[in-house]
Amino acid sequence: MMSAVRRLARGYETHARSAAKAISWRATGSVDTFLVSYVITGNATFAGSIAVTEVLTKIVLYYLHERAWSLVIWGKQA
Repeated sequence: MMSAVRRLARGYETHARSAAKAISWRATGSVDTFLVSYVITGNATFAGSIAVTEVLTKIVLYYLHERAWSLVIWGKQA
């Protein structure tokens, strides 16, 4: 694990690449949510509403999750 952190710190993975991966992952998740919602409901408008709501709630939940983890000292090195 530490070698991965060192690789990131040394620049093997740029911030732009990390951001692009995060955006593409979120887009993949939202498409999945839309498709599952559409299969279940049969209504594209309703499925789209679910997908948009999911994006917004997951941004908030991720932020809160990160803030909570910032308070946990386990696994941190000084």
